[in-house]
Amino acid sequence: MTNLNNKTAFITGGGRGLGKATAIALAKEGVHVAISGRNEKQLEDTVAELTALGVRATYAVLNVGNQAEVEAGIKKISSIFPQVDILINNAGIASFGTVEEMPSSTWEEIIQVNVLGVYYVAKAIIPLMKAQGSGDIINIASTAGLKGSANSSAYSASKSAVIGFSESLMYEMRKENIRVTTLTPSTIATDMAMTDLKITDGNPDKVLQPEDFAELIVDILKFNKRALIANASIFSTNP
Repeated sequence: MTNLNNKTAFITGGGRGLGKATAIALAKEGVHVAISGRNEKQLEDTVAELTALGVRATYAVLNVGNQAEVEAGIKKISSIFPQVDILINNAGIASFGTVEEMPSSTWEEIIQVNVLGVYYVAKAIIPLMKAQGSGDIINIASTAGLKGSANSSAYSASKSAVIGFSESLMYEMRKENIRVTTLTPSTIATDMAMTDLKITDGNPDKVLQPEDFAELIVDILKFNKRALIANASIFSTNP
């Protein structure tokens, strides 16, 4: 298994939920972490938790759906961490409703953040990884991208697009010694799922927890560099 100590990671949506849990899990492995998000207070608090674990950490306030903000934020981060070994494209938003009910502006925002955000961040980070000759990119999709359902057209469409983009990128990057993995988790007890969307009560005996997902990411990154996990899904054991 690969030792992650002293590697550097950039995690979008790192101030809370899956991003924060992943940042903490990586920091416990000795990984220095940069995070991004829109809420500066959340980012500051998370960075404080990360540095308390003995690693270097920093943040950039940005909306991944805005290419100019992404480029400026990554420029700031790369001035502190010139080498980025790991990219976790985690930032995303969700809203549910029928095709007729959902405002076009909401549909467009979901696509802008969930699809173009992944593209903008990957496009900005890839030159750094190519220059150093290696890297890992993990793009977070969803089981909603594998199968549509009523009231989830925008979210499912966005995550389907992430899956297609990520798999295409995997084939492009293999020759550059950059591994690209697509993850499709089921419902996880994040702040967004429990508070914003109210799609789960977060019962730890029945619902996946952010720490479960973070553990999967750490394990994937530890695989020998000759091995590539192209895609993986994770579900709770309770239907």
